[in-house]
Amino acid sequence: MNPQRMTKKRLAVLVGCNYPNTSNELHGCINDVLAMKETLLTRFGFKQEDIEVLTDEAESKVKPTGANIKAALRRMMDKAQPGTGDVLLFHYSGHGTRIPSVKPAHPFKQDEAIVPCDFNLITDVDFRELVNQLPKGTSFTMISDSCHSGGLIDKEKEQIGPYSVSSNMSPAIETTNKTMASRALPFKAVLDHLSSLTGISTSDIGTHLLELFGGDAGLKFRLPAMDLMDLLETMTARERHVDSGILLSGCQADETSADVGVGNGKAYGAFSNAIQTVLKENEGDLKNKQLVMMARDVLERLGFHQHPCLYCSDQNANATFLSQT
Repeated sequence: MNPQRMTKKRLAVLVGCNYPNTSNELHGCINDVLAMKETLLTRFGFKQEDIEVLTDEAESKVKPTGANIKAALRRMMDKAQPGTGDVLLFHYSGHGTRIPSVKPAHPFKQDEAIVPCDFNLITDVDFRELVNQLPKGTSFTMISDSCHSGGLIDKEKEQIGPYSVSSNMSPAIETTNKTMASRALPFKAVLDHLSSLTGISTSDIGTHLLELFGGDAGLKFRLPAMDLMDLLETMTARERHVDSGILLSGCQADETSADVGVGNGKAYGAFSNAIQTVLKENEGDLKNKQLVMMARDVLERLGFHQHPCLYCSDQNANATFLSQT
């Protein structure tokens, strides 16, 4: 057996979308992924060449569009090898949204999506397809510091889920030293933006996405209803054998995540910052379940109204975060 082939690789795609100079502008997302990059390099043994960072700051040559994010994820997947225990990480900080479900069985429910800088939505089905293509013996950890991020890997098992809260929308809060705003984009805002680009008068978001992005649009919008149903049934069957997805969401599906500006200091996402806080306060190994519960405690202590969640198999709930050892 080739010893080099069996060496565990640690691979990451880090995406931060601040949407600069738009009405949807955020401030802490790029800082989130840069902080995570430093942590991966100094604590988790990742190599510089195995971390791809996409941000929408002015000097970035490759922007985090929907197509570019999916291409980066595919490149990461292509590097992974079966039977090696390779660790794959996707950290996303930016806007999230909920859209009317296009699943044939759920016409009145809502589905979760992240919002790349060009609004080419990447949905829970896209992430489910990605996880189901993982080489055997690898793992895919997704950290999403975005609103409505619970459930972003379709059909992933809930390990730490919703808490009852008095409101699912946290208003912007100002104090003497910080401003908090939501990382949510309501469906109407997404629809209005896409409509302004296509000039088409319809509330069917798929029509706009297909017009603008064609084959780069998400699976939910490219597949006819029956084909989508067949795809989801195939995914369900494969999940019993292949379920290496681990989702750490910044909040539950009906909540928002906070983007925090701090005086003259660095802005940040509340969940990303909570993860960094937990990792700094605990030098040893942490299970995925421990990390999420500790992050919840940090956010509660700081007065944030969001509840991070964990979605993964029972085995991965008790696995070490990013297989540190």
